[in-house]
Amino acid sequence: MCRKMGALGAMASLCVLVLLCGVNGAFCAYIKYNTAAGPVEGKLNVHLVPHSHDDVGWLKTVDQYYVGSNNSIQGASVKNTLDSVVVSLLKDPNRKFIYVEQAFFQRWWREQSPETQMKVRKLVDAGQLELVNGGWCMHDEAATHYIDMIDQTTLGHRMIKKQFNKVPRAGWQIDPFGHSAVQAYLLGAELGFNSLHFARIDYQDRAKRKADKSLEVIWRGSKTFGPSAEIFTNTFPVHYSAPSTFGFEVNDDTDSIPVQDDPYLFDYNVQERINDFINVAKAQANVTRTNHIMFTMGDDFRYQYAESWFKNMDKLIHYVNKDGRINVFYSTPSTYTDAKYAANETWPLKTEDYFPYADSPNAYWTGYFTSRPSFKGYVRFLSGYYLAARQLEFFAGRGTSGPDTSLLGDALGIAQHHDAVSGTAKQHTTNDYAKRLALGASEAEKTVNLAMAYITGSKSDVKFTQCNLLNISYCPPTEEEIPAGKSLVVVAYNPLGQSQTNIIRIPVNFDDLVVKDSNGNIVEVQYLEVDEITSDLRNFYTEAYFGVSSDKVPKYWLVFQGSAPPLGWNTYFISKASGEGKGSQSSVVDDPQKDTVVVGAGDLKMYYSLSSGQLKRMANYKTGVQIPIQQSYLWYSSSTGDQDTQASGAYIFRPNDSPPEAAERSIRLDIKRGPVVDEVYQKFNPWISQVTRLYKDTSHAEVEFTIGPIPSDDGVGKEVITRLTANMVTNKTFYTDSNGRDFIKRVRDYRTDWSLDVHQPVAGNYYPINLGAFIADEMSELSVLVDRAVGGGSIQDGQLEVMLHRRMLKDDSRGVGEALDETVCAGTTCEGLTIRGKYYLSVDKKGTGARWRRSFGQQVYSPLLLAFTHEDKEKWKAKHIEHSTLMDSNYSLPPNVAIITLEELDDGTVLLRLAHLFEECEDAEYSNMATVELKKMFARRRIKEVKETTLSANQEKTLVKTLKWKVEGDQDVTSKALRGAPLSLTSLTVELAPMEIRTFVIRFK
Repeated sequence: MCRKMGALGAMASLCVLVLLCGVNGAFCAYIKYNTAAGPVEGKLNVHLVPHSHDDVGWLKTVDQYYVGSNNSIQGASVKNTLDSVVVSLLKDPNRKFIYVEQAFFQRWWREQSPETQMKVRKLVDAGQLELVNGGWCMHDEAATHYIDMIDQTTLGHRMIKKQFNKVPRAGWQIDPFGHSAVQAYLLGAELGFNSLHFARIDYQDRAKRKADKSLEVIWRGSKTFGPSAEIFTNTFPVHYSAPSTFGFEVNDDTDSIPVQDDPYLFDYNVQERINDFINVAKAQANVTRTNHIMFTMGDDFRYQYAESWFKNMDKLIHYVNKDGRINVFYSTPSTYTDAKYAANETWPLKTEDYFPYADSPNAYWTGYFTSRPSFKGYVRFLSGYYLAARQLEFFAGRGTSGPDTSLLGDALGIAQHHDAVSGTAKQHTTNDYAKRLALGASEAEKTVNLAMAYITGSKSDVKFTQCNLLNISYCPPTEEEIPAGKSLVVVAYNPLGQSQTNIIRIPVNFDDLVVKDSNGNIVEVQYLEVDEITSDLRNFYTEAYFGVSSDKVPKYWLVFQGSAPPLGWNTYFISKASGEGKGSQSSVVDDPQKDTVVVGAGDLKMYYSLSSGQLKRMANYKTGVQIPIQQSYLWYSSSTGDQDTQASGAYIFRPNDSPPEAAERSIRLDIKRGPVVDEVYQKFNPWISQVTRLYKDTSHAEVEFTIGPIPSDDGVGKEVITRLTANMVTNKTFYTDSNGRDFIKRVRDYRTDWSLDVHQPVAGNYYPINLGAFIADEMSELSVLVDRAVGGGSIQDGQLEVMLHRRMLKDDSRGVGEALDETVCAGTTCEGLTIRGKYYLSVDKKGTGARWRRSFGQQVYSPLLLAFTHEDKEKWKAKHIEHSTLMDSNYSLPPNVAIITLEELDDGTVLLRLAHLFEECEDAEYSNMATVELKKMFARRRIKEVKETTLSANQEKTLVKTLKWKVEGDQDVTSKALRGAPLSLTSLTVELAPMEIRTFVIRFK
């Protein structure tokens, strides 16, 4: 209000509209603020982008954040935010707001009345409410697999398209802790996005970019696609919060200063706020290009009382524009990008990625690459399972009732959040993530069991069982005695587009079994005694998971080679032997007489020293490559922050100044040989052991490690690595994958974009690994593939190290407020988490290792899916299809192509994604064009219609409008990346260029 009297008369002009006048003077009761501004040429334009960053779980669970419960941890309610924002937007058509996380938005949407939904649709249509990014969550970019990133984004985009018929235009990845090349070109340009916006980059990188005005760049994340998949990328100068003192959340404990424009009250500050705002704007303009800047008006879980924000922004727009020195208005990332494009500026070029991220000299956010390895492994396992389950659901037909895969899709979408799979949430929140995954997996398992019965042509009430704890020898259907007259029936489904041969390894209690395939042929098998470490794990964790306490464990592993055709299955029958195959398959315990012992059932041989128990050499006799190599386990002692307060924690990897401590003293070495596999057992200390397996007919080694419980009674946190040291000259260079897709060259103590000041020589050289890593010299390559997201690097030439487990006793002061100290309880016994996982090793000639990394990497992600039941073999044969493919029986996909999505949608159409697995020039043969024949792929169905779409399937590919940006140093602007030809509607053949992913929506007759 204002009052016309005495010295205040000069301020009367502030009253734009007087609605109520008092008897003794005119008191302004209402000011109509002019918020109708837009961009103005010749002025500095400030785009106000109102937003709330809503973590899909972090300190609280996703449901607690939504409803606003458990506020003793954090006062946050997303439901209140959305309710409040909608009310405020309806008050003024010029107001705008952006929203990201569809996991929250869809909860809220379901609760709204048809009237409210109609109002919200109008807000979206008018551009007041813009849904940016659009995924189920704001996914992590380090610990996520590209298929998971695509799936969770597709889930959100599908809902936005269905409810609003809208297509997100902007990526809004403001909080992930570093940014990947795959995010830029695949989850950016290939989605049809025109821009990508985020906050977190290395502090040294940010300082350099502010100095030379290169915070905003054209990012070409793909070596293969180059300019054809570029995206305008906006890095915020500071963070994603509002400028200091310009955040307006009610009850915020920051230095928020509202605009007080009633001179009748104390603390009138309009001119002061105008000046402050203009100063902040000019300061930001000095570090960016063009006369357009963005203010991110929000922060974590803001706008719970939205009017507080909007009323103050209304005032800022009104008074600052009236001042006239700069121009300010409500905006969105899309509007901002359009303005930047219209400026016709030439932009700096960015390639590769933004890893690793550090926010201060001793704070590299590289610990979370490995944090919570058990949860990371669970996510990765279910990711591959979800892919196979959706295939089977499609083949069997998606019903309108009964179990389906949607609950698992929802849980996996939530799990990709940048505080979920990253391992950076509180323990109770992580438990909630795991619970959601388990519930979703249970429903998906029911779906798979029904689908397996359907595709095998079951004419009986067959009940399949699956075993998800096979790695600790828990599988009830294989352990029990096979009933008289029946066989243990094992159906192996192959989700790959090529035939797959893999090892089937199941726990049994008898060594007088025979295995026959679907043609009645006896399959060569091998028995291996279940070792004591596995037995102990089984007993403890089955009690912890199921409350099942049992001292009885299976006696043997039954190991044999299984295979299945592309998108098909095979059946194996296990029964009591009647003399055939009994006894001769037992493993032989080796008792070598020489110090050097050679192990290997196939082309790959590994040489061990009997006296030290350590690996000495790997040799691939098929390719002639031999490399002296040692493998060891060590741990870094975690810094507790005693020197400068920065401790190692869930996010940050900061070892103390001491060198890593080796786990081994004298390694116990046991060797077992047999017709299927040779195994080397090594126990490095009481809590670290591994089994190395070399299978017949393979040229790689499988290493299964068991780590834990990591001791903490000495008060020291430990971060456990495995290190491979090879006699190779690698010149500081190594290679890691980007989200399981492209491989990126890394150089120790070096950054492409700036001169690195090295403070943390270990943590600062760690990078995320989802598929694998390798080193190379002039002659050979040493490759490692992993079964989950991890961190790793090459700290010395000729070395590769991978961090496998972490246990810390201090928090790293980045908000989670807990030490990363995972424990598991069985009954009254609690101990630190033990993990069991696998990695794989291969040695190859230089330039040839990509074929193994890409092809076998597909088997790591999508192994044979096993289902078990008991039935008489002859009855089964009479009633079931034992071996078949759902494709043409004489067809398989090219070896360089993967099926990454095959899913029936709600409207009966089918979503298909095909991915070329190789980069340009990565392999002499497989980096060429590939062709897929849809008619043969879907030989059992007739295709009615095929439409090619963008990556998230929310618009036809031909409708995408890309922006061509001017880039510094560009000369050959006419060069084009190789892409597959348009789909032939007559032959229905799909052509894929290297690294290309093509997405189709198919309708069948």
